[in-house]
Amino acid sequence: MAALSQLGGTSAAVTEKPGRRLTAYLLLLPGGLWLLLFFVIPLVSLLSASLYDPSGSVETGYAVTGHWQNYVDALRDYARPFGRSMWYALLTTAFCLVLGYPLAYAIAFKAGRWKNLMLALVIAPFFTSFLVRTLSWKLLLSDNGVVVDTLKAVHILGSDGRLLATTAAVVTGLTYNFLPFMVLPLYASLEKIDHRLIEAGGDLFAGPLTAFRTVTLPLSMPGVVAGTLLTFIPAAGDYINAELLGTPKQRMIGNDIQKLFAAGAYPTAAALSVTLMAAIVVLVLFYVRRAGTEDLV
Repeated sequence: MAALSQLGGTSAAVTEKPGRRLTAYLLLLPGGLWLLLFFVIPLVSLLSASLYDPSGSVETGYAVTGHWQNYVDALRDYARPFGRSMWYALLTTAFCLVLGYPLAYAIAFKAGRWKNLMLALVIAPFFTSFLVRTLSWKLLLSDNGVVVDTLKAVHILGSDGRLLATTAAVVTGLTYNFLPFMVLPLYASLEKIDHRLIEAGGDLFAGPLTAFRTVTLPLSMPGVVAGTLLTFIPAAGDYINAELLGTPKQRMIGNDIQKLFAAGAYPTAAALSVTLMAAIVVLVLFYVRRAGTEDLV
C-alpha cells in the first residue's frame, strides 16, 4: 500500500503542468510591480531623505551622510504635536467606536428592508471630497453658526463661547470623517453572527446585556479590531482637520510634516514621517497581539 501511494504521488507530480507555476507568478507580477513602484521605492527614498545632511538645501542639494541625529532633533522639537496626534487619534477612535457600534448593530440586526438604504447613507459622505466635508464643518461650527447659537440658547456655551478653533472642533471633524471606516467593518462582522447563538444565550437564562457581553461582543471582535485600526491609523497622520478647524495650538504632526516639506526641510520632515510610521506600526502590533486577533480571524 505504501508503494502504491508513493507511486500515485509520483504520478501526480509528473502530470502537473509545468506552466502552472509560471502562470501564478505572472498573476502576481502586476501587484508586485505596483507595490515596488508605489510603496517600496518611495519608502526607501523617504528613509534616505531622513538621513540627509541637514546643512544641505534645495538649491545646493543634499547628501546622504547617515545623519541619525535628524531623528533626535525631530523628536525633541516636535514631541508635543506628535503626542497630540496620538491623543487626537485615540479620542477619534474611541468616539467612532461608541457611535459606530450601535449604528452597525442596528443595521445588521434591526434595519430589515431598510438595511441597504442605511448602508448607502453611511458611505454617502465618500461621494464628496474630504476637503469639502471638512469645510462644511467649519461653517457649522463657526461663531455665528446654528450649532453655536443653539448651544448658547440652552446655556451650554457662554455668550463669548465658541467651538471653532478648539480641540473639540478638530476631534469632531476627525470623528465625522472617519466614522464610516469604523461602521463598515463592524457591520460586516455583526452581519455574519448566527442569530441562533444569541437565542441560545437567552434560552440559557442570559439577559440581553449578558448575551451581548458573552455572545455578540466576542463574535464581533474582528470587526472591532479592524475598525479601530482603520480609524486610528489615518487619523494619526491627518492634518486637514487641524488646519481648517483648529489653530496652531491644535496642530498635529501631519501639519508640521507638510509645512517642513513645503519649506524644503526634507531631512526633518522625512525623519518625522518615518518616526510616525514606526510608532504606528509598533502600536498596531501591540494592539493586535493584546486583542488576540490571531484567534478571532
